[in-house]
Amino acid sequence: MNVALSNNEANLNRNVRKRKTLRSEIKQNFYLYVLVFPGILYFLIFKYLPMVGVIVAFENFNTTKGLFKSKFVGFKNFEYFFTSKDWMNVTWNTVYLNILFIFSGLFFSILIALVLTEIRSRSFKKITQSIVILPNFISWTLVAMFVFALLSTDVGFINTALKSLGFIKEGQEINFYANPKLWIGILVVLKIWKGAGFGSIIYLAAIAGIDQEIYEAARIDGASRLQCITRITLPQLRTTAVLLTIFGIGGIFHGDLGMIYAIVGDNPYLYDTTDVIDTYVFRMLRQMNDISMSTAIGLYQSLVGFGIVLVTNHIAKKTDPDSSIF
Repeated sequence: MNVALSNNEANLNRNVRKRKTLRSEIKQNFYLYVLVFPGILYFLIFKYLPMVGVIVAFENFNTTKGLFKSKFVGFKNFEYFFTSKDWMNVTWNTVYLNILFIFSGLFFSILIALVLTEIRSRSFKKITQSIVILPNFISWTLVAMFVFALLSTDVGFINTALKSLGFIKEGQEINFYANPKLWIGILVVLKIWKGAGFGSIIYLAAIAGIDQEIYEAARIDGASRLQCITRITLPQLRTTAVLLTIFGIGGIFHGDLGMIYAIVGDNPYLYDTTDVIDTYVFRMLRQMNDISMSTAIGLYQSLVGFGIVLVTNHIAKKTDPDSSIF
């Protein structure tokens, strides 16, 4: 009994110390917490509060009955998706395209950051950095117009140029919008063009944070610029690269609806390689007007993505503890 009382007292003292520590932490960094409060409020309202709507995935949702009075149907909404012939194709396309997007974007973002860092002229560096970042602010709708102007069979720039150079004849034009195999490369190139420059900002900041005395010591020892990059800069970027890769893998089950739907649209010829879960759900929602099924597929995406993040974070923590999220 005395042991139990002593344990209770210890737990009570520990809780009191935690409360004092939390109170003193908030008091000490009050203005920092005030600054972060709007962000916390945003996530609570727009990210966590809407999670109540997850129950729609298990209901036959009726707008007149509302969220809590609609008929409960269990896993019936999930059965529709997993028994369809399309679920394997859209799942594979989503994962495969996102893997290509993540690692190609990682490679080119680091490459652009390294190139910009090596530019000695400050004015030329600013102009170049502005040019590579600019595509990020162009909407996918506008990009789709450019893509159509390039790839159109009749008046597209590529087909027109090939005909004028004599590589193809009239009637032999490449029909890009009927050839699904070409679109994996096209989408990857567009993703790199639009996002790699903007993604390089984080790596530029990481490079700027590296102690310059390390580079000076390496140059004194006779290291070339390439050796400084491979032996100093890249190892220093490893933690940032792994962390951003984990964040990217967190959304590996979520396709870029804005990008793919704007460029490809409802083109059935390209479904084999471009139809991802998000475009599939959007199409089914428009055709069938079934909110419950859409919510079920969205929940499937989120749960699998969360599981992949946990596994990836665990692997990163084992190999390099500084690279893990938690």
